[in-house]
Amino acid sequence: MIRAAILTATLVVPTLASAQVLDVQSVTDDVWAIVGEKAQRSPANLANNATFGLVATADGAVLIDPGGSWQGAAALHDAIKSVTGQPVTHVINTGGQDHRWLGNGYWQAQGAKVIASQAAVDDQQVRASMQLSMLSQLIGDALAKTEPSFADVTFADSYAFDAGGIRFEIVHPGPAHTPGDSFVWVPAHDTVFTGDIVYVERILGVGDQSSITDWPASYLAMEATGATHVVPGHGAPTTLARARADTYDYLMNLRTEIGALIDAGGDIMAAPQVDQSAFAHLEQFEALAGRNAQTAFQQMEWE
Repeated sequence: MIRAAILTATLVVPTLASAQVLDVQSVTDDVWAIVGEKAQRSPANLANNATFGLVATADGAVLIDPGGSWQGAAALHDAIKSVTGQPVTHVINTGGQDHRWLGNGYWQAQGAKVIASQAAVDDQQVRASMQLSMLSQLIGDALAKTEPSFADVTFADSYAFDAGGIRFEIVHPGPAHTPGDSFVWVPAHDTVFTGDIVYVERILGVGDQSSITDWPASYLAMEATGATHVVPGHGAPTTLARARADTYDYLMNLRTEIGALIDAGGDIMAAPQVDQSAFAHLEQFEALAGRNAQTAFQQMEWE
């Protein structure tokens, strides 16, 4: 095993605006979660408002998700250096959201190979202009040097590779938060990196790019790994039980409540009033629950 001298670190990285805090948390031997803010993108977090994964091997490090901007990727690089001296040789994009791919160019400039599902790349290409426009408003000058750069290796449903004797299995089970979401299963470490298939601690977001229909099945495909260690797309490292409670149970409750509303002849204006109170403890509940319900209604009325 490659054991880092520092297993858990809080890294403060100077930026153009203020300072960013990335919480580097040990998951198991040679595996870390790099936990960013759960709030909105900002100049301080450089669009790194997500959780990223890192596995150190004898032949280099594998990074799960590259950061939300060039500077966000550089900040992740500093965080990585705080726990391992291994160079990043592979970067996996787990989906089409900005923090899952807009840092690609930085890592490709370091010589890393970027891997993503073809569905994720298709989504990235469609939404690149919109995402960059949004980020220009939210993070301003911190977006400098960020340009769309896509994966070097793409796959349809699954892709596996070995790095330093460690097997990485990437699976695109179907749409979830975005059309191309994947999870990364690392059997040797009994760890799964879920990307945006799993949110914990904060409410997940059902956007126009999401699939309220397919997301639960994608979650179950991830859960079938039986992983002991779960690194979610948002929130701290967790367990499958907590992942189910905060993600799958929320999705199924939303589907049940919206389905009942549709069956009763209700309209989209009533959607925000459906009962989601069992999940009111999750961060950003007030901001997102009503919007999630309306988006779910729009998608489900055509099922």
